Amino acid sequence: MKILRLIGSLAFVIGFFAAIFAGIPWYVYHDPILPWWLKTAIYCILGGILLVLLTVAVEQRKGKVSEKEFPSGESRCRMLLQNSAEVPGRQITEVLGLVQGHTIFAIWMGRDLSALVRLLLGGELIEYTEMMGRARKVATNRMLAQAEKLGADAIINLRFMTTSVIGSAAELLAYGTAVKLSNPTISITKKLLKGENDEFH
Repeated sequence: MKILRLIGSLAFVIGFFAAIFAGIPWYVYHDPILPWWLKTAIYCILGGILLVLLTVAVEQRKGKVSEKEFPSGESRCRMLLQNSAEVPGRQITEVLGLVQGHTIFAIWMGRDLSALVRLLLGGELIEYTEMMGRARKVATNRMLAQAEKLGADAIINLRFMTTSVIGSAAELLAYGTAVKLSNPTISITKKLLKGENDEFH
């Protein structure tokens, strides 16, 4: 189904641009009778829309709309990411400052058409889900790269923010505070010593 939807999307995009950038000037400055190539472009637009509509409808009826999982940037990095201000069992020894990563993603017109069809039929807009998943991964990796340059052990108060830029393009910003943490063994030793001192008092 993805191949058929891709063919329909390509036919729509090619037909659309041919009709707009070649067909309209031809119609204005030449004989109003439509040439064969302009008729073909119109058929491509209509056929592309119909093909995308049919493939999306079949996918939703069978319930086989595939969902892609995006490996997070955290899985490839040993750096700890926390959305809280503290790290359990560790002490923050140094605050290195704000780190951030951002990107602006958009989907091409063919996939945007598929999303518009889903608006009519209902269901998850997987085209935008995939777009935002890729954007989150890129923004997170860029934030991690900044933190690694600072020599951070963790990023706390991690947040994600998204804004619409234009049309189907969206900006995703990942930001947090890069910190250095105490050694886990040192923290445990301090707790044990503190417990022993409390017993004597």
